[in-house]
Amino acid sequence: MTFVQVIDYETTRFDEMNALIDRWAEQSSGRRTATHTMIGQDREARNHYVDMVEFASYEEAMKNSQLPETDRMFQQMVALCEGMPKFMNLDVVRDEHLNKQLAHRVFQEAAMEGNMSVLDECFASNYIDHDVSKEESTVIGRDAMRSDMETWRAAFDMTFEPTAQLAEGDLVTTVWNWRGTHNKGPFMGVAPTGKTYEMSGSTTFRCLGGEIVEGWWHYNPGALQRQMGGTGTPYGT
Repeated sequence: MTFVQVIDYETTRFDEMNALIDRWAEQSSGRRTATHTMIGQDREARNHYVDMVEFASYEEAMKNSQLPETDRMFQQMVALCEGMPKFMNLDVVRDEHLNKQLAHRVFQEAAMEGNMSVLDECFASNYIDHDVSKEESTVIGRDAMRSDMETWRAAFDMTFEPTAQLAEGDLVTTVWNWRGTHNKGPFMGVAPTGKTYEMSGSTTFRCLGGEIVEGWWHYNPGALQRQMGGTGTPYGT
Protein backbone atom coordinates (compact mmCIF):
# COMPACT_ATOMS: atom_id res chain seq x y z
CA MET A 1 0.00 0.00 0.00
CA THR A 2 1.33 3.42 -0.98
CA PHE A 3 2.37 5.53 2.01
CA VAL A 4 2.66 9.32 2.20
CA GLN A 5 4.34 11.35 4.92
CA VAL A 6 3.14 14.94 5.25
CA ILE A 7 5.43 17.50 6.95
CA ASP A 8 3.81 20.79 7.95
CA TYR A 9 6.14 23.66 8.95
CA GLU A 10 6.83 27.38 8.87
CA THR A 11 10.10 28.95 7.82
CA THR A 12 11.44 32.30 6.66
CA ARG A 13 14.49 30.55 5.20
CA PHE A 14 12.96 28.48 2.41
CA ASP A 15 15.91 28.96 0.05
CA GLU A 16 18.12 27.26 2.63
CA MET A 17 15.47 24.56 3.14
CA ASN A 18 15.35 23.95 -0.60
CA ALA A 19 19.14 23.61 -0.75
CA LEU A 20 19.02 21.21 2.21
CA ILE A 21 16.56 18.95 0.39
CA ASP A 22 18.76 19.00 -2.71
CA ARG A 23 21.78 17.94 -0.64
CA TRP A 24 19.80 15.11 0.95
CA ALA A 25 18.69 13.86 -2.48
CA GLU A 26 22.30 13.88 -3.69
CA GLN A 27 23.79 12.28 -0.59
CA SER A 28 21.13 9.55 -0.30
CA SER A 29 21.27 8.58 -3.96
CA GLY A 30 21.19 4.80 -4.35
CA ARG A 31 19.76 4.25 -0.86
CA ARG A 32 16.70 6.44 -0.42
CA THR A 33 13.31 4.83 -0.91
CA ALA A 34 11.17 7.93 -1.47
CA THR A 35 9.54 7.82 -4.90
CA HIS A 36 7.95 11.28 -5.15
CA THR A 37 8.23 14.55 -3.26
CA MET A 38 6.12 17.69 -3.51
CA ILE A 39 6.26 20.98 -1.60
CA GLY A 40 3.33 23.38 -1.37
CA GLN A 41 3.40 26.98 -0.19
CA ASP A 42 0.34 28.44 1.54
CA ARG A 43 -1.03 31.33 -0.57
CA GLU A 44 -2.52 33.02 2.51
CA ALA A 45 0.52 32.54 4.76
CA ARG A 46 3.66 32.62 2.63
CA ASN A 47 5.96 31.29 5.38
CA HIS A 48 3.79 28.16 5.74
CA TYR A 49 4.86 25.09 3.76
CA VAL A 50 3.71 21.49 3.44
CA ASP A 51 6.01 18.71 2.17
CA MET A 52 4.48 15.48 0.84
CA VAL A 53 6.83 12.51 0.45
CA GLU A 54 5.56 9.33 -1.19
CA PHE A 55 6.81 5.79 -0.67
CA ALA A 56 5.80 2.44 -2.10
CA SER A 57 4.86 1.27 1.41
CA TYR A 58 5.16 2.12 5.09
CA GLU A 59 8.03 -0.38 5.34
CA GLU A 60 9.95 1.45 2.61
CA ALA A 61 9.37 4.73 4.45
CA MET A 62 10.87 3.25 7.61
CA LYS A 63 13.95 2.20 5.67
CA ASN A 64 14.29 5.75 4.43
CA SER A 65 13.93 7.25 7.92
CA GLN A 66 16.77 5.04 9.19
CA LEU A 67 19.29 6.47 6.74
CA PRO A 68 21.92 8.64 8.44
CA GLU A 69 21.41 11.23 5.69
CA THR A 70 17.71 11.45 6.58
CA ASP A 71 18.40 11.86 10.28
CA ARG A 72 20.97 14.56 9.57
CA MET A 73 18.59 16.38 7.24
CA PHE A 74 15.82 16.32 9.87
CA GLN A 75 18.06 17.95 12.48
CA GLN A 76 19.08 20.65 10.02
CA MET A 77 15.47 21.11 8.91
CA VAL A 78 14.30 21.74 12.47
CA ALA A 79 16.96 24.44 12.84
CA LEU A 80 15.52 26.25 9.79
CA CYS A 81 11.89 26.09 11.00
CA GLU A 82 9.86 28.45 13.15
CA GLY A 83 8.88 25.90 15.77
CA MET A 84 8.72 22.12 15.49
CA PRO A 85 7.46 20.65 12.20
CA LYS A 86 4.25 18.61 12.39
CA PHE A 87 4.13 15.14 10.84
CA MET A 88 1.22 13.15 9.48
CA ASN A 89 1.57 9.54 8.28
CA LEU A 90 -0.97 8.43 5.68
CA ASP A 91 -1.82 5.07 4.14
CA VAL A 92 -3.19 5.87 0.68
CA VAL A 93 -6.63 4.26 0.38
CA ARG A 94 -7.61 5.79 -2.95
CA ASP A 95 -5.27 6.97 -5.69
CA GLU A 96 -6.75 8.04 -9.02
CA HIS A 97 -5.29 10.03 -11.86
CA LEU A 98 -8.31 11.09 -13.90
CA ASN A 99 -6.31 11.64 -17.08
CA LYS A 100 -5.01 8.07 -16.82
CA GLN A 101 -8.61 6.90 -16.66
CA LEU A 102 -9.31 8.70 -19.95
CA ALA A 103 -6.42 6.89 -21.63
CA HIS A 104 -7.52 3.55 -20.16
CA ARG A 105 -11.04 3.99 -21.56
CA VAL A 106 -9.67 4.65 -25.05
CA PHE A 107 -7.61 1.44 -25.10
CA GLN A 108 -9.97 -0.84 -23.18
CA GLU A 109 -13.48 0.25 -24.09
CA ALA A 110 -12.99 1.68 -27.57
CA ALA A 111 -10.00 -0.10 -29.13
CA MET A 112 -10.53 -3.56 -27.62
CA GLU A 113 -14.25 -3.69 -26.86
CA GLY A 114 -15.40 -1.67 -29.87
CA ASN A 115 -17.53 0.89 -28.01
CA MET A 116 -16.99 3.83 -30.34
CA SER A 117 -19.31 6.09 -28.31
CA VAL A 118 -16.49 6.27 -25.77
CA LEU A 119 -14.54 8.38 -28.25
CA ASP A 120 -17.20 11.11 -28.09
CA GLU A 121 -16.92 11.08 -24.30
CA CYS A 122 -13.13 11.08 -24.13
CA PHE A 123 -11.93 13.17 -27.09
CA ALA A 124 -12.52 16.86 -27.75
CA SER A 125 -14.36 17.61 -31.01
CA ASN A 126 -11.26 19.48 -32.26
CA TYR A 127 -8.85 16.76 -31.15
CA ILE A 128 -5.43 16.98 -32.85
CA ASP A 129 -3.89 13.63 -33.82
CA HIS A 130 -0.26 12.94 -34.73
CA ASP A 131 0.42 9.46 -36.11
CA VAL A 132 3.76 8.30 -37.52
CA SER A 133 2.00 5.88 -39.88
CA LYS A 134 0.30 8.65 -41.84
CA GLU A 135 1.62 10.80 -44.63
CA GLU A 136 -0.41 13.69 -43.20
CA SER A 137 1.36 14.44 -39.92
CA THR A 138 -1.58 16.18 -38.23
CA VAL A 139 -5.28 15.31 -38.41
CA ILE A 140 -8.03 17.34 -36.73
CA GLY A 141 -11.20 15.93 -35.19
CA ARG A 142 -12.32 12.90 -33.20
CA ASP A 143 -13.88 11.36 -36.33
CA ALA A 144 -10.37 10.63 -37.62
CA MET A 145 -9.69 8.60 -34.45
CA ARG A 146 -12.96 6.72 -34.92
CA SER A 147 -12.08 5.92 -38.54
CA ASP A 148 -8.63 4.67 -37.58
CA MET A 149 -9.92 2.37 -34.84
CA GLU A 150 -12.66 0.99 -37.07
CA THR A 151 -10.04 0.23 -39.75
CA TRP A 152 -7.92 -1.80 -37.32
CA ARG A 153 -10.90 -3.53 -35.71
CA ALA A 154 -12.33 -4.45 -39.12
CA ALA A 155 -9.17 -6.44 -39.84
CA PHE A 156 -8.05 -7.84 -36.48
CA ASP A 157 -9.18 -9.47 -33.30
CA MET A 158 -6.81 -7.40 -31.20
CA THR A 159 -5.70 -6.44 -27.73
CA PHE A 160 -3.73 -3.53 -26.29
CA GLU A 161 -1.73 -4.46 -23.21
CA PRO A 162 -0.41 -1.37 -21.38
CA THR A 163 3.02 -2.17 -19.94
CA ALA A 164 3.71 1.21 -18.34
CA GLN A 165 1.90 4.49 -17.86
CA LEU A 166 3.19 7.86 -16.71
CA ALA A 167 1.14 10.99 -16.00
CA GLU A 168 2.63 14.42 -15.46
CA GLY A 169 0.74 17.69 -15.66
CA ASP A 170 -1.76 17.44 -18.50
CA LEU A 171 0.11 14.61 -20.29
CA VAL A 172 -0.39 10.86 -20.04
CA THR A 173 1.99 8.46 -21.81
CA THR A 174 1.05 4.81 -22.21
CA VAL A 175 3.60 2.23 -23.37
CA TRP A 176 1.75 -0.71 -24.91
CA ASN A 177 2.02 -4.06 -26.64
CA TRP A 178 -0.45 -4.70 -29.43
CA ARG A 179 -1.43 -8.21 -30.51
CA GLY A 180 -3.80 -8.90 -33.39
CA THR A 181 -5.06 -11.94 -35.25
CA HIS A 182 -5.71 -11.03 -38.89
CA ASN A 183 -8.93 -12.96 -39.39
CA LYS A 184 -11.58 -10.36 -40.24
CA GLY A 185 -10.79 -8.29 -43.31
CA PRO A 186 -8.04 -6.86 -45.53
CA PHE A 187 -5.38 -4.59 -44.06
CA MET A 188 -2.58 -2.72 -45.84
CA GLY A 189 -3.67 -4.41 -49.04
CA VAL A 190 -3.35 -7.90 -47.54
CA ALA A 191 -6.28 -10.31 -47.37
CA PRO A 192 -6.89 -11.98 -43.99
CA THR A 193 -4.02 -14.35 -43.23
CA GLY A 194 -5.32 -15.94 -40.04
CA LYS A 195 -1.95 -15.24 -38.47
CA THR A 196 -1.26 -13.38 -35.23
CA TYR A 197 1.06 -10.39 -35.20
CA GLU A 198 2.59 -8.30 -32.42
CA MET A 199 3.80 -4.74 -32.24
CA SER A 200 4.85 -2.36 -29.46
CA GLY A 201 4.60 1.39 -29.22
CA SER A 202 3.57 4.33 -27.07
CA THR A 203 0.85 6.95 -27.05
CA THR A 204 0.94 10.34 -25.35
CA PHE A 205 -2.33 12.18 -24.75
CA ARG A 206 -2.69 15.80 -23.67
CA CYS A 207 -5.81 16.32 -21.59
CA LEU A 208 -7.71 19.50 -20.77
CA GLY A 209 -11.08 19.93 -19.10
CA GLY A 210 -11.65 16.20 -18.79
CA GLU A 211 -11.10 15.57 -22.52
CA ILE A 212 -8.19 14.42 -24.68
CA VAL A 213 -7.24 17.35 -26.90
CA GLU A 214 -4.08 16.07 -28.59
CA GLY A 215 -2.34 12.74 -29.12
CA TRP A 216 0.97 11.40 -30.40
CA TRP A 217 1.23 7.76 -31.56
CA HIS A 218 4.71 6.23 -31.88
CA TYR A 219 5.10 2.73 -33.33
CA ASN A 220 6.51 0.99 -36.39
CA PRO A 221 3.78 0.14 -38.91
CA GLY A 222 6.46 -0.83 -41.42
CA ALA A 223 7.50 -3.75 -39.20
CA LEU A 224 3.90 -5.00 -39.17
CA GLN A 225 3.68 -4.52 -42.91
CA ARG A 226 6.80 -6.65 -43.44
CA GLN A 227 5.43 -9.40 -41.17
CA MET A 228 2.27 -9.49 -43.28
CA GLY A 229 4.12 -9.35 -46.58
CA GLY A 230 2.08 -6.36 -47.75
CA THR A 231 3.10 -3.37 -49.81
CA GLY A 232 0.49 -0.83 -48.81
CA THR A 233 0.20 1.55 -45.87
CA PRO A 234 -2.21 1.24 -42.94
CA TYR A 235 -4.71 3.77 -44.24
CA GLY A 236 -4.26 3.35 -47.99
CA THR A 237 -2.50 6.69 -48.44
